[in-house]
Amino acid sequence: MTGLERINAVFADRAAGKRAAFMPYQAMGYPTRAATLEIIKALAEEGADLFEIGIPHSDPLADGPAVQTATYTALTQGTTVADSLAMCREARAAGVTTPFCAMTYYNPLFAYGIQRFVDDAVAAGIDGLIVPDLPPEEADELIAACRAAGVANIFMIAPTSTEARIKFVTQHASGFIYLVSVAGITGTRSELPPDLGNFVQRVRRHTNLPLAVGFGISTGAQAAAVAQIADGVIVGSALVKAAGSSDPVAAVRKLGAELTAGSHLAQPA
Repeated sequence: MTGLERINAVFADRAAGKRAAFMPYQAMGYPTRAATLEIIKALAEEGADLFEIGIPHSDPLADGPAVQTATYTALTQGTTVADSLAMCREARAAGVTTPFCAMTYYNPLFAYGIQRFVDDAVAAGIDGLIVPDLPPEEADELIAACRAAGVANIFMIAPTSTEARIKFVTQHASGFIYLVSVAGITGTRSELPPDLGNFVQRVRRHTNLPLAVGFGISTGAQAAAVAQIADGVIVGSALVKAAGSSDPVAAVRKLGAELTAGSHLAQPA
C-alpha cells in the first residue's frame, strides 16, 4: 500500500463512522530527540489518525511563535532533515503505523535534492508532504516525484482564496486539502473564525478530497466544533506548548486525548 493509499484509507474509515480525523503536529527534535519519539508514540496511543511531522527550518514563514521557538530549539540541538527522517524510521520500528505527513519548506528540499528527499522520505515511512511556500504552479518536479512514489501532495488553501484559486489548487492536490482557518500564521486562538463553515463549504464545492482544518485550534471543544464541519482537525501550537512543559510526554498525552475525543465526536446525520 502506498502512502497516498494509507491516507485515503484513514479518511475513508473516519467518514464511514461520520467522524473527523485528528492530526497532531510534532516538531521533530523538540523538546529533545528522545522526547520526540515518546510524544509520537503517546499521541498514536491516544488515537491520533495522522501526524503532521514538522521538519525544522530556519525560516518557517507559516508558523507562529510557538512553532518557531520549537523548530529553532530543534535546530540548535542539531536536528537536520536527515535526522528528522531517521526519527520517523525509528517511530516506525517502534510500531507506530499512523500515516506521517511531513511538513517542511522548499529550501530544505531543494538543498537535500527533491528526488533524493522523496526517496528517503518513503523509506522512512512518510506518506504525504506539505510545503507551505511551494505553490502548485511551481511544484511540477515535486508533484511528479511524489506521484511516482505514491506520496500525497497536500496543498493549503486560505480563506482569502478566490474561487478560481480554490479550483486550481484542488486540481493539483492529493490525499487531502489543508484549510488554513485564518489569514495569518499558526498559533492558539480563543475563538474559531465565525465564517469557518462557509469557507469549508466554498472549498467543498470544488473537490471530493477530504478537507482538514488547521491553525488556531487548541482545545477539545474547538476540535469538536471543527469536526462537525470538516473531515480532519489539525492541531500544532497547543501541542508544541504542552511539549515545552516540565513533563512533555504526559502533558502532550493529556491534551492529545482531549483533542482526539473532540475530533472523534459523531457528525450530524
